[in-house]
This record gives sequence, C-alpha cells and structure tokens, in this order.
Amino acid sequence: MKSSYNSHIKRIVLGLVVFAVLGFVGKIVLTPKSFGKYGPYRADAIDEEANLEIRHMTNASCLSCHPYEANIHLTGLHKTISCEFCHGPNADHVKAGKVYGKLPVKKKEEIKVLCLRCHNKAIQARPGEVIKTVVMPEHLEKQKVKVTHTCDQCHHVHAPLKYINRAKKIVGIKEKS
Repeated sequence: MKSSYNSHIKRIVLGLVVFAVLGFVGKIVLTPKSFGKYGPYRADAIDEEANLEIRHMTNASCLSCHPYEANIHLTGLHKTISCEFCHGPNADHVKAGKVYGKLPVKKKEEIKVLCLRCHNKAIQARPGEVIKTVVMPEHLEKQKVKVTHTCDQCHHVHAPLKYINRAKKIVGIKEKS
C-alpha cells in the first residue's frame, strides 16, 4: 500500500526547488555587476557619486575668491559660521561651469531675517548670552534709530563688531566709560 502523503511531499519539494531556482536566478539578474568588488559594496557607486553635481562647499572655497571677506570673516565673531548659512549653496553661485556666478543680494528685511535667525531674543531656545541676542524693536529704540533700520546699517555683516564704534558715532551714541 502506497502512502497517501507521497503526492503532498512531492509538491512541497517541487515548490521548494522552484522557489530556490527562482531566488538564485533573481539574485543573478538583480545583482549589479560591480557588486562585491570592494567588499559588500557596489564599485560603480563611487563613479556615480563623483559625477553628481556639487551643491555645498567649504568656507575655504568661498574665501579663495573673496579675499576681502576672508580677512574680515576669519577675524570676526562669525568666523565659525558657514558662508552658505547666509548666502545659500555654492552651486547656485557657480552654475554651469561659470566661475563668476551671482548670488542674489540680500536687502533690508532679508538681512534682518538672516540676522534674527540667531540673534532674536524672542526665540527661547538660545543658550543664554553665548550668542548676543536682541529684541529688535527695543534694540532699535535704544540705538535711537528708525524701526526701518536694518542690521547692516550699523554692523558689518561678516564681522558685526568691527565698525560698530564708528556707527555709534554716526548716530550719536556715546561710549560707556
């Protein structure tokens, strides 16, 4: 007498064999040719990454073409801040192989917005007075200037305290002794 389980076992074994063959063929077909050349990595990924458009650069790349700003920036309070934080990605500046791209010039309210990203006392997450913060309307009133006054009218944006004494003299604020 034949066992009634033989047909079930044959189907299970056949299913497992088909599944294994499909898995093996799938692995061969779906695995990139360069996979495994450098350990468990795809060697072609190196060239693909190298050919991607560069978006961000270091401060050194900016300062190599902007020596005046380099001198001021590297000696100022903002020396630890990336140029791209305020000016945007370098890729927007040097597009399509052009060396002399143009970044949009920040004007009036844009400058205030940029400065207040870090210097707004109204934002409670600031670490005490590690960064000098202000409440803008109060600061402008204390300095005896109009509410439409922008930060760059008294502060050099790359080195905010460099020319502040000169600016105070212009608006008539006396130095504390």
